[in-house]
Amino acid sequence: MESCKKRWTRRTLLTNGIVAVLMSAPLVYAVTATEAPAGFDNLTNGFEAQAQMDLDRAKFDEFETIADGLGPVYNAQSCRECHQNPVSGATSQITELRVGRFDGFTFTDRPGGSLINDRAIDASIQERVAGADNVTALRSSLNILGDAFVEALPDTFFTNTQAGQPSGMKGQIINVPVAESPGNTRIGRFGWKNQQASLLSFAADAYLNEMGITSPLQPTENTSNGASVAAFDHVADPEDAATAQDPQGTDVNAFTRFMRSTKVPPRDTVLANTSDAIAGASLFHSIGCDICHVSTAQTVTAGTVINGGKYTVPAAIGDKIFHPYSDFMLHDVGTGDGIVQNGGQSTRTKMRTPPLWGLRTRARMSQDDLDFTRNNAILFHAGEANGVINNYINLSVTQQNQLITFLNSL
Repeated sequence: MESCKKRWTRRTLLTNGIVAVLMSAPLVYAVTATEAPAGFDNLTNGFEAQAQMDLDRAKFDEFETIADGLGPVYNAQSCRECHQNPVSGATSQITELRVGRFDGFTFTDRPGGSLINDRAIDASIQERVAGADNVTALRSSLNILGDAFVEALPDTFFTNTQAGQPSGMKGQIINVPVAESPGNTRIGRFGWKNQQASLLSFAADAYLNEMGITSPLQPTENTSNGASVAAFDHVADPEDAATAQDPQGTDVNAFTRFMRSTKVPPRDTVLANTSDAIAGASLFHSIGCDICHVSTAQTVTAGTVINGGKYTVPAAIGDKIFHPYSDFMLHDVGTGDGIVQNGGQSTRTKMRTPPLWGLRTRARMSQDDLDFTRNNAILFHAGEANGVINNYINLSVTQQNQLITFLNSL
């Protein structure tokens, strides 16, 4: 009931705000850069050879068992379970459950943290929402295709984009720890709250939180509602053990190599070249959608060292232009889930701008997967987006349909 009440409240805010045409400042890119390869084809972007990518994808797709260290509390048995439409690494309809406690001023985690794992290897340790948990939220699985290019965005992408956004619509930048480089932080860009800045950190975090498998970067098992699960954990931690070749864990490194090898989601080029989609793209810009859903970005120069000195960007990833339709920053657009993670209390009502690339593969939208049409997902916006949404409301039905046709081409 609370979730429904929140969504209704967000929609009632749509009539507020000032109607204004908001234009985003153009970004300038080096002429030597080339387009990042795109495709739903399971082929490498050049980061690693195809044969090695196939092996790493097999690890990504592999179902884990209790003997492998699955659980004791978990959400899925493989990475592919949450990322496989239309190919491994893409999106899905899967959601995870987050909860917490809010006293009207401050959010606090429930015992054991905000994540409620939906599965357990023994019924006696199944996690459940408690009566004191008055904040509940669903988060949909995210596409991770092309995230190697997001990882390689320079700090200036964030700072320059933020500087060009209108007052009242400036994204929030947060710096988060780089797990593989203790003591170092970097601008967060992965996860609904920008919890992670590197794909290696992201892989280790997901392996623990979604499958319950520990690694050198995440060596401690999650609890069950704050209670130890040690009695049910019969595989020594870290379960994805370090080796000389893979000090962060064999599987975690395989997941990371696979993600760094994926191509960006491709456009539907037939639909994109129709008159309606072309007109919709112009409207997307003129009413201000691309203030946050930034269409074009460019990676750092090949050879740049990032992630606290632990990753040198290769030629396959460096100097690449790509089109994510996101600024990868946190905004309050009425969709905040009430959960606080790395960014402090100011992020409670904020979420990362979801990249729109690959949107045509989604039947369910918004961060909780509870909007089922493009129009509803657009009208779900409020807060910082009020002016833009009023611009959309004031379009003719034909123009609204043209904008949605453009979205369906992404």
